[in-house]
Formats: sequence, structure tokens, C-alpha cells
Amino acid sequence: MKYVIGIDLGTSAVKVLLVNLYGKVEQEISKEYPLIQKKSGYNEQNPELWVAQTISALRELISGFGGRPEDIEGISFSGQMHGLVLLDKNHEVICPAILWNDTRTTKECEEITEAIGYQKLLGITKNIALEGFTLPKILWVKNHEPENYKQISHFLLPKDYLRFRMTGALHSEFSDAAGTLLLDIENSSWSDEICRILDIDINMCPPLISSHECVGTITNEFADETGLNQSTKIFAGGADNACGAIGSGILEEGRTMVSIGTSGVVLAHEKNNDKSFDGKVHYFDHAVPDSYYTMGVTLSAGHSFSWFKNTFAETEEYEALIEEAENTPVGSDGLLFSPYLSGERTPHVDASIRGSFIGMDSRHERKHFTRAVLEGITFSLNESIEIFRENGKEVEKIISIGGGAKSEIWLQMQADIFNGEVTKLTSEQGPGMGAAMLAAYGTGWFNSLKECANIFLSEDKTFTPIRENVEKYQYLFEQYKLIYSSTKEINEKLVAFREQSL
Repeated sequence: MKYVIGIDLGTSAVKVLLVNLYGKVEQEISKEYPLIQKKSGYNEQNPELWVAQTISALRELISGFGGRPEDIEGISFSGQMHGLVLLDKNHEVICPAILWNDTRTTKECEEITEAIGYQKLLGITKNIALEGFTLPKILWVKNHEPENYKQISHFLLPKDYLRFRMTGALHSEFSDAAGTLLLDIENSSWSDEICRILDIDINMCPPLISSHECVGTITNEFADETGLNQSTKIFAGGADNACGAIGSGILEEGRTMVSIGTSGVVLAHEKNNDKSFDGKVHYFDHAVPDSYYTMGVTLSAGHSFSWFKNTFAETEEYEALIEEAENTPVGSDGLLFSPYLSGERTPHVDASIRGSFIGMDSRHERKHFTRAVLEGITFSLNESIEIFRENGKEVEKIISIGGGAKSEIWLQMQADIFNGEVTKLTSEQGPGMGAAMLAAYGTGWFNSLKECANIFLSEDKTFTPIRENVEKYQYLFEQYKLIYSSTKEINEKLVAFREQSL
């Protein structure tokens, strides 16, 4: 039997999947690592922990593997986007990686927009300057840590650093590079113009390759540490959302993915790069050859539910909380929740907005708050779907993955709020499966990713909108959208007060 491995380098853990020729997951191993949070808004990680935990996971996988290591023919990657890993001339890490959910770079975003111009930036990168992207982080280091900046030889994205440590080869690929704010989307190259205007050495940008391309094999040292065969081919991989789309079968126009993890994503396949959403949603290269995708992001999706559970129901299981919500009416008896715990991305580019419960009274019990959190997360995702529809995209077939796909109650809620069919997959592995599929395609098992998806993926159950619920949610969604404008000024003042108090 032949096998491939998909490595998903996430924000809180690395997940390693061993997948056979028929798409069956033979082993799944996860290893966690911590965040470094020096100040409010700061989110960093030690890249060496990514490497150490990946080695640990692979070693455990190989020790429990019944076949021969040489039967594992390829490895590919999915990785958290936007994170900044800085390397010196000896390819040593200069400082902790600054992650996608770090919000310290508001002034750098303003600097980028002013220097390049809003429309020119949008024209080159298809995106606007946001705190999460990589370029503002580079400028932040330049502005605040000049000694570190002087040492930079290259920057890498998180999964690209992990791949470099496995192979010794420095590369990035287009789906992750598109999230740096340095990629010229139309010309598929790093933007010389942006680098020149901002006085950034373009040579610090790594060579670009396609997601399914082979970068070589693992080093002898890495083979010794893991038990893998040194001949194992390594493929470039893709950004986590691009790989999540592949692992969900989002490989052609007309299909949309909703992913609820720490953050939440609404992603739609695009055949061309000639559309414009005026920066309201992200526009990135896909890990599928010659394809693109548009994406809206809720920064605190699953994180909002985790926060709620850990704060107000620490001893309860998630399943028990969700069952409580099932026995609560649509709209949580007039209680709304806005999931702005970490600011917001789509459609509000706002690092200062904060979450709210609106409409509380003494009749509300925990079950109402639980359901309101689930509804609020889904309302936020629906704002991205609304943007797609307003720009002429059909959003009828939605594949739901992540935490939101593990509960039939939540899947029905999505169908009702999105007013479209929502389908879950038989075996949902998301980005890790997408990475494995890139390896399977790269090794030549299949002639295309679509052919691979026909073997690896199957649909389980579809949820259709309930008309009565749709009508209620459409009314409530209009009220939900008012929360942002109604609380924006209050939250700005509260954030300023908190910062002054620290």
C-alpha cells in the first residue's frame, strides 16, 4: 500500500495525517505548542517548537506504522497564514514569529496605505492593508526593532520554515505568498514596486513555486530524527484556507466553504483574478493550479465559543452546551452576540471593536447565551456570504468544515442563516486532508486534484433551510448588523481606557 502524509501547522497545534491511496486516514497525531503573549494584541510563537513537535508527531506516527517507511511516498503541508519568520544570513531565526492574529501593526497599515495608495495597493495585491498580513509585520520590525531588521536575510511563512528545516530548501508558494501583501497577483511575482516604495529589499522574499511542486527530499538528519525514509518527496503545500478548500472539494466555481476553527472563514472558488470586491473580502491565489479564491474572515469564531465555555461553563462538555442551545428558540429570546473578541476582519477592518451581548434581561438563562454565541458567530460569517451575493456570486452549495460541522444543530443553524444548502463530509479533515491531497497529486497518483477529490472525499449529509427559521433570522441579521456601528465609538474609548490603565 502507498501512503502520503499531510502536515497541518496550525495556531495551537500541528496535526499529522497518514493517508492511504484510497483517501483513508490511517493515523492522526496532534501535538500542541503555546502562544507567547507579551502584551495585549501581541501573538507570537517559537518556530523551533513547530519543528520539535512535528518531529515528535512524525516519530510517533512511524513507530505505529505497520508498513515500510519507503511506502510513504510524499509529504505536503498546510499552514497558518501571514505569520512572519525572520532568518539571518546563516538561516537562523532572529526572533519569535509574529502570528496572523497579532494586532500591533495598525500604524504600519496606515503607513503602507499612505505610501502606496489605496487603489494602487488593491490593484497590485487585490487586498487592503490589514494588521494580520505579513508586510505590516515586516515594517513593524523595521520601525521598532531596527537591530533585528538589519540582520534579515529572508523571511518565511510558518509552514515554509518548517519545510525548510525538513529539506534545507528556501521557498514560498503562491497561496501563502498572496497573504503577505507583497505579491503581485496578476503577474504571479513579488512586487518590486511595493518593495521599492517601502524601501524593503526584495531579495529577502523567498523564491516562489506552485503548491504541488516537489522541493526535494528530507535531509538525512530529519530522516534519522523521525524514522522517515530519506527518499520521501516533499511538496510545497498551501495556506491553511487554500488546503481546507482542497480538502473540502472546493475546486470549481459555484462551491463555497465555511470553516469554523479558531477563526471563521467563508471561501469561494474563483477561476480568474480579474474580479474586484473593493477590498471587502480577501482575494488570494489558490493552491489549485491556475485558480484563485475569495475569502471573508471572522477573527473570533470558534474562539468565541471556547471563550464562553471556559469562562462560564468550564466543567461542561461542548456537546452538552450545544444540546442546551437546541432547546432554545431561534433568536435566543431576543439575545444577540457579536463575536468581536479580537477585533474583526470582514466586513469591518477594525482592531478596536470588541464583543457584546445585546438584549439581556432577567429571563435569560445560560442556554440563551450559548445559542446567542452560536448564532452570533454564524451571523458574522453571513456578512461575508452577503458580500459574495451582492457581487453576483451564487452561494447555494456550502460545504461546512471545522467545529461548526461537528454539530447537526449548528449545521441546521448555518443553513437557516445562510439561506442555502449546507453539507458536511463523511470524513472531514480540512486543511490536513488538503495537504495530503497535494502530496498525492504531486507524486503522480492522480492527474488532477479533482480526480483525487473523487476518490478521497465523499458527502455525508445535507441540511436545507427551514423557511420559518430563515424569515426570523433575516430579521435578526439586520439587527445584528447594527451592533457594530452602535458600539464602535464606545469600544474605541474602552480599549483606550484599558491601554492607559496597563
